[in-house]
Amino acid sequence: MTINPHLCSHCGLVVPTAFLQANNPLQFCCQGCETVYAVIHEQGLDRYYALRGDANETGRPVKLSGRTYAEFDEPSFLALYAQRRTDELISVHLYLQGIHCAACLWLVERVASTMDGVIDVRLDIGRSSVHITYAPAVVRLSHIAQRLDSVGYPSHPFRGADREFLRRKEDRALLMRIGVAGAVAGNVMLLALALYSGMFSDMEAEYSSFFRWVSLVVTLPSVLWSASVFYRGAWAGLRARLLHMDLPISIGILTGFVWGAYNTIVGRGEIYFDSLAVLVFLLLVGRWLQQRQKRRATDATELFFALAPSTARLVDNGIVRDVPIESITPGMVVEVRPGDFIPVDGDVTDGTSAVDCAVLTGEAIPVWVQAGDKVNAGTTNVSGRLRIVATGTGEQTRVGKLLLLVEEAMRKKAPIVAMADRISAYFVAVVLVLAAVTIAMWWSTDVGLAIDHAVALLIVTCPCALGLATPLAVSAAIGKAARHGILIKGEDVLERLARKGTIWFDKTGTLTEGRLSVSRWVGDDKWKPIVRAMENHSGHPIARGLVAGLPEDPTVVLSNVRETFGGGLEADFGRQKVIVGNPNFVQARCGGAFPDWVTQLLDGPRAEAKTTVLVASEGIVRAAIELTDPVRHDAVDCVRSLETAGYQIGILSGDDERVVSTVGSQLAISPERCFGRQTPEQKLEHIRRAAKQTNTFMVGDGVNDAGALAEASVGIGVHGGAEACLTAADVYLARDGIALVADLVEGSRRTMRVIRRNVLFALSYNLLGVVLSMTGLINPMIAAILMPFSSLTVVSSSYKAKTFGAKP
Repeated sequence: MTINPHLCSHCGLVVPTAFLQANNPLQFCCQGCETVYAVIHEQGLDRYYALRGDANETGRPVKLSGRTYAEFDEPSFLALYAQRRTDELISVHLYLQGIHCAACLWLVERVASTMDGVIDVRLDIGRSSVHITYAPAVVRLSHIAQRLDSVGYPSHPFRGADREFLRRKEDRALLMRIGVAGAVAGNVMLLALALYSGMFSDMEAEYSSFFRWVSLVVTLPSVLWSASVFYRGAWAGLRARLLHMDLPISIGILTGFVWGAYNTIVGRGEIYFDSLAVLVFLLLVGRWLQQRQKRRATDATELFFALAPSTARLVDNGIVRDVPIESITPGMVVEVRPGDFIPVDGDVTDGTSAVDCAVLTGEAIPVWVQAGDKVNAGTTNVSGRLRIVATGTGEQTRVGKLLLLVEEAMRKKAPIVAMADRISAYFVAVVLVLAAVTIAMWWSTDVGLAIDHAVALLIVTCPCALGLATPLAVSAAIGKAARHGILIKGEDVLERLARKGTIWFDKTGTLTEGRLSVSRWVGDDKWKPIVRAMENHSGHPIARGLVAGLPEDPTVVLSNVRETFGGGLEADFGRQKVIVGNPNFVQARCGGAFPDWVTQLLDGPRAEAKTTVLVASEGIVRAAIELTDPVRHDAVDCVRSLETAGYQIGILSGDDERVVSTVGSQLAISPERCFGRQTPEQKLEHIRRAAKQTNTFMVGDGVNDAGALAEASVGIGVHGGAEACLTAADVYLARDGIALVADLVEGSRRTMRVIRRNVLFALSYNLLGVVLSMTGLINPMIAAILMPFSSLTVVSSSYKAKTFGAKP
């Protein structure tokens, strides 16, 4: 791999000036990348870089946790997350951070499998989960986790393992039925080909009888076993006094099979085994597609642990050690280092730091805390070490209670009945009545003819097309949406979205970028590179915004750089002392009153909607910097498009009301529908009240939005959102920005038009078949030949429809 001296040799990102090493062909943007590069090189795994391709396009900086993972060897941990396969082997699922491409799969499996005692390693790249089977007598799980951590993949317990096992088991059972039905359909079609050919070549009676009996025997597994899922559904519907869609399907399959079997035994009439076998196969495929789309996560405990860490650093008699989060109880003291999630609700006993509370409040600017202040689980410690005495853990924390509300809201959300199911109750009754009428019409003419015509009617009206109308259209639409960057969890989502209502947006990270950006500089430009050089020494979000928005000058040399938590930075630039920080910090260092131009900036009409940083030197304010959370570039067009489509738009945000009002005015959203300082609980209650009056949709990215997302008719999680938020959402936007929200709404409306068209095709076909059958114009054989055409029409209509990704 060719090394660019200014790009990181591991991740390919630009190397900061402070990290450049003179005359060294290998450069690294951080200590983590350097460590991982060394480990990969020492183990002879350099092929990873070739598999990953151009590092400039796919590189990501490495974050090494430095953990020992000693808690992974605790009996309580293994009891919760591991399964003993034999006396010598244990299997465990781990969730890995940092998985993003096929090269990661190759590296993870190679790194772990080279360890003694590791028997099997399989990575599911889609879920970022690795399944490891190992011999605990030879190697400890903590050592395996350390090895994965050393190449940039910190490990966490995968809490969905049990549910995933049950889902796979259910999928395998249905796929076995599909496999059997498909094999039967293929073989019976070959036998039918021989019989149809014999009709034109005077096949001898004994051969014809032989092929008919073989067809009957081959069809048995499909009709009696593969199709039994429909019989159970029909019986369950009858017990509940409901005419379920499975009932006409079951009647059609069993009637066709019984009459075909009777004709086989008596040696006359037609058999329908080929059409029945194909019908069962197609219906099972439709059922599988439908089942795959209905999967959604609803477990609040899993939601909570997707947000909170799996371990905590317990302070026990002055010694800090990692323990499972389940072992922390109120009254214990935990230590939280910079960059870590806070694992408990509690009170700070020691330390000062900035805490990012956006996950709960939605505000982009961290809050400074010190001894005596309260902190919440799920928030992030940004800058300093904290020691916290726990007052609540697990589901007793604020975020835990919030996610219990999420589960409750999702459980109460009534599923919309599919269009085909609504029609099926009437359809079943009408078909059965018409079959009886047909028998009565022809009974006096010929009993056998009356039964043949009734069987033809039941076969030709077998609702395979009606049963496939919704799942095929939805499956095709969801597949196209996924290729367009929209991941939809269930078929009912599309029906809800197609109905007009009010779409509520979170502000921070949804309508806005979710990061501070320099919007205005007032003062001498010569201070810009100096401020940037100073802010390079801080990890505060404001510092990151300044570094990203100001120019760099490699000739700037600073000394004695020091940071004051909650204030700002001081440094020596040559003989000048430079101060950069918030107004109170700068005024305290400079003394006296600010000049008029600074006062006007701080007291201006939009002062509350921005963050102001001052630059001072030698007691004089030299410049002022205004930072804002900028509105996304596609937000205006998205809002305008949704309003044109007939939807009302509103904002629900935890940020300051004046900031929300400013963003609303930029997007031309009515002030009556712009709400600020909304807690997660208030957001949920607001959506609950609004849902009583109209369809409500929620678009958000944080855990503070999770309750509202679950309560809304449809919850939409945007790209980069918290995992718990995305689990509660019905739709996930996999591409950055919110333009996909408008595409989602338009695609849903197109999909509903396709479903209506499919149902119209199916009903029109059935109506024609009823007329032909009742008038005696078709017999059961012709009905069996015609039956698949309605399904083919629905398949073609569904997969050729332009639902998502189509140009307007």
